[in-house]
Order: sequence, then C-alpha cells, then structure tokens
Amino acid sequence: MHASLVRRQLQGLIPPKIATPKLVSGESGTGLGPLVDFYSKLPKGQATPRVGGIKARLFSGANASGKPIVALIVGLFAIGYTLDYNMHLKHHKNHAH
Repeated sequence: MHASLVRRQLQGLIPPKIATPKLVSGESGTGLGPLVDFYSKLPKGQATPRVGGIKARLFSGANASGKPIVALIVGLFAIGYTLDYNMHLKHHKNHAH
C-alpha cells in the first residue's frame, strides 16, 4: 500500500496534532484552545453497550439453539467424508482391491 492511502484510511482514527510540545510547555493555557475545542466535541456519557457476539446471538436468551453445534458436526463429517472418499479414489487409480 502507498503511504498516502494508509494515511487517508487512518485519518479518522488518529486525532489531529493540535497539542504541540511548544503549546503544552508554555506558561499560560491560552495556546491550548484548539485542544480543548477538539475534546469538547467528543461524545460524552456512557459508551454504547457491546454486542455479545456469537455466544449472545446463538446460545443465550430467546434465540438459544443447538443448531450451530449440529451444523458444526455435520460440516466436519462432510469434510472428513470428502477427504476420505478422495483418498479412496486415489487408491483405486492404479490398483484394484
């Protein structure tokens, strides 16, 4: 990736550099106005609750179900059967039973 592309993608995550060492180390707090303005615009209060992920969506509450476990078992069986069948075909390619 190009540096400009990465910089553009990360622009929303990294706050602008408005608190320079010169402003912070000064005797008066007048130079910190841009920093105060930036942080005053940030949302205040409690953060939004996290979504519980797969466990909350499939195994807890009103949506609790054993279908994901059954699907996992069937999927593993299908993958194993496919691999075993292909190995069996390779065995019969040059030799009969």
